[in-house]
Amino acid sequence: MVRKIDMLSKASKVKGQGVLSAYEEQVSLVKNNLNDLYEVYINKLKFADIMHYHTINLEFFLTLPLAKIKSSTVGYVHFLPETLETSIRLPKFAKFCFYKYVISFYKSMDYLITVNPYFIDKLVDYGIDRKKITYIPNYVSSKRFYKFDKTSKNNIRKKYNIGIDKFVVLCVGQLQKRKGVSDFIEIARSMPDVEFVWAGGFSFKKISNGYKEIKNMLKDVPSNLKFIGIIPREEMNEIYNMSDVMFLPSYDELFPMTVLESANCKLPIILRDIELYKGILDGYYLKGSNNEEFKKEILKLKNDEVYYNKASKMALECSKYYSEENVSKMWRAYYNRIYKIGLKKSWRKRYEV
Repeated sequence: MVRKIDMLSKASKVKGQGVLSAYEEQVSLVKNNLNDLYEVYINKLKFADIMHYHTINLEFFLTLPLAKIKSSTVGYVHFLPETLETSIRLPKFAKFCFYKYVISFYKSMDYLITVNPYFIDKLVDYGIDRKKITYIPNYVSSKRFYKFDKTSKNNIRKKYNIGIDKFVVLCVGQLQKRKGVSDFIEIARSMPDVEFVWAGGFSFKKISNGYKEIKNMLKDVPSNLKFIGIIPREEMNEIYNMSDVMFLPSYDELFPMTVLESANCKLPIILRDIELYKGILDGYYLKGSNNEEFKKEILKLKNDEVYYNKASKMALECSKYYSEENVSKMWRAYYNRIYKIGLKKSWRKRYEV
């Protein structure tokens, strides 16, 4: 008998955010690799064997009492109150209510998935049973993101008015203070011989953290820096391929999809040296703690071909580890486990897994 999973998400309402990318990739992964056991619904609210909630919309929350009777409920943890604090600005009372709602949503789930093991202890601190929480990493398809040949790379550069002989440093992310926008601008200003590109915008518009401050910064940027706005995901492979380095100076992340996307394109990756990455990305990226260290890494990649090739191989190893085969095995084992537990509910017909 075919088992049913209902994937529930409203992430498409906000363009240019990692939650949407993660949702699209995970649904595609399950459809393509677990279709021998599972039939996938999208936002059907049919109370399938497994109800997988990718976003925390109120309409989903209101269905939980019924869903928990007939289904096993799984919630995706893409953020916590402390990560929202550096992403969006809300009035004090609205913030209090929303943060309380976020934790209530997570506590209402039978099971939780986090994309970074670093957040397991934090969820436990909010009073959530550790046994309910499982770490499964993000994943990016190698069919969507892959390395182009040199001719294609040069053609894309012409499209974006970037010289084919330029060394291009790319950042992909929302325009928020936590993403290190000011650092990116400062570094670009101090390195006029290098081309810098930022792909992304104010996905949450005026409530984006640092909106006014960043808007003012964008009025005075150096000529070697381009902010190209939110690019449709189906065009992002071009953006990675026109670049030489992926540099994300962010101060706070969970598991950036942009890192996996650029790794698939074999781009050397430079990240801030923060605790969040150690359990998931150590050994796959170059790191720095301040702008001088970031500049040093960029210059070394620009001028040292051996160093560049080594960093590119590190990124390739990242893409191999977080491959479709490896991550789909994790999802198969996970869904099978909670499906078996769900069979013990008295209302469900018992049949062999």
